[in-house]
Amino acid sequence: MKKRIALKLIAAYAIAAGSAGLFTACSEQKASFNSIDLTGADYAKGFELTDHNGQVRHLTDFAGKVVVMFFGYTQCPDVCPTSMSELAEIKKALGKDGARLQGIFVTVDPQRDTPEVLKAYMENFDPTFLALYATPEKLVDLAKDYKVYYKKVDGKTPTSYTMDHSAGSYVYDTKGQLRLFTRYGSGAKLLTADIQQLLKSGS
Repeated sequence: MKKRIALKLIAAYAIAAGSAGLFTACSEQKASFNSIDLTGADYAKGFELTDHNGQVRHLTDFAGKVVVMFFGYTQCPDVCPTSMSELAEIKKALGKDGARLQGIFVTVDPQRDTPEVLKAYMENFDPTFLALYATPEKLVDLAKDYKVYYKKVDGKTPTSYTMDHSAGSYVYDTKGQLRLFTRYGSGAKLLTADIQQLLKSGS
């Protein structure tokens, strides 16, 4: 009698375990990224800025694409050109999916970064990348919303100043949702993998 009860209990546990495994297999697993996962963040949700062609741009303009957004300035000696070069490298590594990647460069130095300067700067990396700018006053509010730091550092002459600024990029998925923050120096390979994952989930 006891043996029969024990066998029934074992069978019940086996069925329960099998059912649990079935539900686990069918449930959607949370994506794992190399970059910092910002999914659900309540900031940096959008913008209204002018691009280097004089066109007013919004985040919604790039629906269907993964958007990588970087804040910097054209006279930056290292972080900015390195970040944009890596982004151009990522676009090439994506192959045909590279058309679904939009690089955006937001200047923190609108005084010197005129539309003409910004356009020429983007062409050094990829002609499809866009540089955006705002008035100094609007830039202050934008930086607060995006939790971006920037500060003018005086040089020997009035025009030879530099800009201290945050080094990293925000990444939006194909639906315009903020998903990731990638730190400067993380490397193109890791970000490429993250972008591929976002493109796959958004296709």
